[in-house]
Amino acid sequence: MVATLNFFPVDNGDMTLIELESGKTILIDVNIRGAADDSNDSTPDVARMLRSKLKPDSQGRLYVDVFLLSHPDQDHCRGLEKHFHLGSPDTYRKSEDKIFIREIWSSPMVFRRASRTLTLCEDAKAFNTEARRRVKYFRENYFAGVGDGNSIQIMGEDENGKTDDLGHILVRVGELVTEVNRVADSGMTARLLGPLPKFDNEEQEEALAKNRSSVILRFDLKSGINHAACRFLAAGDAEVAVWERLWIEHYQHPDWLQYDILQTPHHCSWRSLSHDSWSESGRQAKVSEYARQALSQGRYGAVIVASCKPISANDSDPPCIGAKREYEAIAKNVSGSFQCTGEYPTKTSPRIMEFEIGRYGTRLKSLMMGDLSSRSPVIITQQPQSHG
Repeated sequence: MVATLNFFPVDNGDMTLIELESGKTILIDVNIRGAADDSNDSTPDVARMLRSKLKPDSQGRLYVDVFLLSHPDQDHCRGLEKHFHLGSPDTYRKSEDKIFIREIWSSPMVFRRASRTLTLCEDAKAFNTEARRRVKYFRENYFAGVGDGNSIQIMGEDENGKTDDLGHILVRVGELVTEVNRVADSGMTARLLGPLPKFDNEEQEEALAKNRSSVILRFDLKSGINHAACRFLAAGDAEVAVWERLWIEHYQHPDWLQYDILQTPHHCSWRSLSHDSWSESGRQAKVSEYARQALSQGRYGAVIVASCKPISANDSDPPCIGAKREYEAIAKNVSGSFQCTGEYPTKTSPRIMEFEIGRYGTRLKSLMMGDLSSRSPVIITQQPQSHG
């Protein structure tokens, strides 16, 4: 099948579905708002949209092969308990018709840092409980005894050696994720770039906690014989200090940050590009050169996607009109484009923004006026672009 990348219209939130050539699915974050249940409300029914893209398993359960929570803010996990089965597979109730999660990708370090600055919402707590249950199950049964609904991969080491015994299910920063639900899948690899490991320096560690430490993955998605037909950089809510650090660590091999599609960190927030406040400084606010460099490694024709509400100059941050202008300039430098999920195909009727991944490039399907035809494919090159 054709691999696709789908961004759901969830206002200021994240919800992205990757469909691999193999048919396997990776869901990154959810933001399913209750208002969509009201037929008189204009909130897009993204739960229905998601279910329409999923397949049932042999027991009739709609499922995702993987669910990744990039960051435990509510706008990344809202609706998780209501719409997804959490707990032992044996407790699944067909009458509830919840989506079954075969494997979870979770980061204890992200949760640890978030707990220093956030009060976790109920959905985030439920996810953390489920991740702990699956880790406990792995320790008791080891890899061979873990099946669908109990599987987990840990994204990044925890502090003080707490994850050292997890062996096969632990992915360290800089390593590649090659398995989807315990099986190698030739349709993708994903390099783990964040969360950054814990620093001994408390000041640096505090900065990472305040800058919304997130799971950051750079996916290589395959089409035909092209194993990097689409490079997708999923950035969570990571803010400026994180991106500065990533550039310091990777400027000598910027291809690790290279992308054909970038999901802007933190819903097109200015805080991912600058230490200055946009509301206080406006156009006088200074962009961090290192953070901008890290986010500027687009291949030719790259698309930058902001998962946020329609962007206005009068809005509070996020989204921020200043950040939009920076991303538009970054995209323009590689003959690419900037897209906003809250404006696609129209502001009044947003739909799924779906990219088809072909052997020679990635193309955005157009839904305007009922037209289901696709744009011409965006041809990509193999060289990252440097911007100064």
